[in-house]
Amino acid sequence: MGEHGALDGIRILDFSRVLAGPYATMLLGDFGAEIIKIERPDGGDDTRSWGPPWHNDEATYFLAVNRNKASRALDLKSADAKSELLELARTCDVVVENFRPGAMAKLGLGYEQLRAINPSIVYCSISGFGSAGGAHLAGYDLVAQAAGGLMSVTGHAETGPAKAGVALVDIITGLHAAIGIQTALYERQRSGEGQLVEVNLLSSVLSALSNQASAHILTGAVPGLMGNAHPSVAPYQPFTTADRPLTIAATTNAQFVKLVTAVGRDDLADDDRFDTNANRVAHRETLVAELESALRTNTADHWFDVLSGVGIPCAPINDLGQAIQLAERLGLEPVVTPEGDPEGQAQMRNPVGLSRTPARYISPPPGLDDHEAAHSIAR
Repeated sequence: MGEHGALDGIRILDFSRVLAGPYATMLLGDFGAEIIKIERPDGGDDTRSWGPPWHNDEATYFLAVNRNKASRALDLKSADAKSELLELARTCDVVVENFRPGAMAKLGLGYEQLRAINPSIVYCSISGFGSAGGAHLAGYDLVAQAAGGLMSVTGHAETGPAKAGVALVDIITGLHAAIGIQTALYERQRSGEGQLVEVNLLSSVLSALSNQASAHILTGAVPGLMGNAHPSVAPYQPFTTADRPLTIAATTNAQFVKLVTAVGRDDLADDDRFDTNANRVAHRETLVAELESALRTNTADHWFDVLSGVGIPCAPINDLGQAIQLAERLGLEPVVTPEGDPEGQAQMRNPVGLSRTPARYISPPPGLDDHEAAHSIAR
C-alpha cells in the first residue's frame, strides 16, 4: 500500500447527497482527496435514514458511498454557516453540489460567487435534467431511467419495461462527475484557473445507451424490449441449463463454431440459418431452442467450465453473494475494511487499480457532524 494518494493535497467541499455526488467524491477520496461533507443538522444526508437494511443502526445505503470523508453539519441558510463555508471555499480545490440548478446561487454559494473569492475553484454541479429547460425538474434515478429511454429497452415484452436493479444512472453520472472534476483539475495545472463542470442524469443515461442511441440517431430505429437478448448479436443472452441460467456471448463466427462443437451440436455450424451473425440474429428463436436442447443436459457450472475452457465468454447468472465469491476466487479482493474502523466494517473495493498510488481506505463513513472522522477541518 502506497504512503501517498494520487490526489493528496486536493480538498473537496462536498454538498452532495444521496448517490451520484457522494459516489463521485468517495472515489476521489479513496485516492487521497480530502472530502468535507456538508450535511443538514436535522438528519444529514437523506440516505442516513434509507433503511432497512441497517448495520449497527446505520443505513447500509449511506455506508456504501461515504467512506474517507469528514462530516460537518450546517444550516446553509444561517449567516454563520455561510461565513464558515466561504472560508472553507477559499481553501478548497473543488466544490460538488447536486441541489436543483440555481439553489446554491440563492444561498450565495454558486459558482460565480465562489469563483470571485477563489478563481482556481473547480465547481461540479450535478442535476437531473440540466440547468436550462429542465432546471425545474427533480432528478431521481428511477425518473431518469424512464425519461432517458433506458427502461424502454430493459424488460420483457410479456411483462413490460423494467428499471435496472440498482440506481445505475446515478452511478454513471457519478463516474462522469469524477471524470469531469479530474479533467478540470488537470487543465488547471496549465491555466491556473478553475471552471464549472456540469453533469446531469439525462445526458448521462443517453450517453450510456451507446450503441442503441447510435442506431437511433443514425437510422431512426427505435429499439424496444428484447428481454435479455441483444439487438445486433446472437447468441448473446441467457440460456436454460439443467439448473440455472447461463449467459453466453459468442459474437464471432469462430466463437460460434467453438460453442456448438463444445455442446455437441457441431451440425449447427453447417446450417445456412446460422452461418453468419446476421443470419443468427434473423433466426434467433430457432437457434436458442437448438442450443438449449443441448445445454439442458447439464448444469450451468458444468457448461461454464467447458465453454470457458475453449474461450467462449459465458457465466452463470449469479446472485450477489455468488458474484462476490467469484471475484474472491479470481483474486480480485472485492471487499475491504477501512484502516481506521475498529468495528471492521466491510466495504466494496474501489474498482480502479493504480500500481504506485492505489486507493486507500482510511476511515469508515462518518457520523453526522463527525468532522474528525477522516481529516481535520479548518474552522
